Amino acid sequence: MGQHIKSIRPFIGAQNFEISRSFYKDLGFEEVLLEPKLALFKRDETAFYLQDYYAKDWVDNTMVFMEVQDTDAFWNELLSLHLTEKYATVKLTPVRTMIWGKECFVHDPSGILWHFGEFF
Repeated sequence: MGQHIKSIRPFIGAQNFEISRSFYKDLGFEEVLLEPKLALFKRDETAFYLQDYYAKDWVDNTMVFMEVQDTDAFWNELLSLHLTEKYATVKLTPVRTMIWGKECFVHDPSGILWHFGEFF
């Protein structure tokens, strides 16, 4: 194919749409509400769709990897947001170093597992 690909935007679900919207705004994403049950969240050149739809098996098996410039600095920013105090179901897992790079983890309010990492 000769077409230049401009972006990829996954769709993720939310057990509680309003709580998830608040969480992603706290995480630094800009929200664009597209429809009453669909929002686009953007940060820099990265974006994803959050939908007011929850299927437990789907959400429990959703993982997203987002590459960051500096995982350690990103981790410190995460800690400063006090997300686990504000959102009862949010979990944070500290930075770990692998042979390919570094990553830390965030489970969002619905249980979606986000990997934030950098490659060596």
